[in-house]
Amino acid sequence: MKGVERRKVLVTGGSRGLGREMALALAEAGAAVAITGARPSAALDEAGEALERLAGPGRALALAADAGDAAAAARAVGEAARALGGLDMLVNNAGLGMRLVSETFTTAPTRFWETEPEAWRRIVSANVDGPFLMARAAVPLMLVAGGGQIVNISTSAQTMTRRGYAPYGPSKAFLEAASRVWAADLEGSGIDVNVLLPGGATATDLLPPGSRGADGNLLDPAIMRAPILWLASDAAKGVTGARFVARLWREDDPMAAREDGASSPRIM
Repeated sequence: MKGVERRKVLVTGGSRGLGREMALALAEAGAAVAITGARPSAALDEAGEALERLAGPGRALALAADAGDAAAAARAVGEAARALGGLDMLVNNAGLGMRLVSETFTTAPTRFWETEPEAWRRIVSANVDGPFLMARAAVPLMLVAGGGQIVNISTSAQTMTRRGYAPYGPSKAFLEAASRVWAADLEGSGIDVNVLLPGGATATDLLPPGSRGADGNLLDPAIMRAPILWLASDAAKGVTGARFVARLWREDDPMAAREDGASSPRIM
């Protein structure tokens, strides 16, 4: 994974789950890594300490910042860039799921009109506003530097339109559509924008305890490690507007995990 050791990366929602795995993998490969959590927590502190052990002093940072708040997003990007000496890569991983609506959403779906407006607002703020605000703050730095990488973490196409999964599913449909727009807006700038998703139900806090996937199993969050390292590497430069599924990853052929064109999610 040539070039990863030169990268300065900010991973939102990096205190646990997919974000933590990706951040640790990047630090282990030599990247300087900053992570955010929505608020101060023991998990955020522990993840920051783990990153520093891997990356070394001055090459890791843990910040409490709500990505859905414009001022907090701008502050997080600025602090990360100052601490790491720049910003080459933004991984928009932070998000909220359907547990905010109901702890039984997997077995007793909540119909959209039954959802409390505050829960709806918080999910949309984290999953829609958050990636936009973080990217809005990061892109000017990347333009000055002459390039960069934005990776937006998504979900399966089935989840986007699954009964009882609003607003979480539709928020990810927005993110995938937005990713294509951003890739087009940034064409020729040297900044690549891609989507990465696990490819199935994954063992994270987004699911209630005891949950299982359609096949009775859950994917390990570590499934995101290999693809995020490749996306951070020199080999991925110039790859943009693509959707990568971690479950389909092949070390000998990273592009085998790419879904676009006719195989992209069809929302309607």
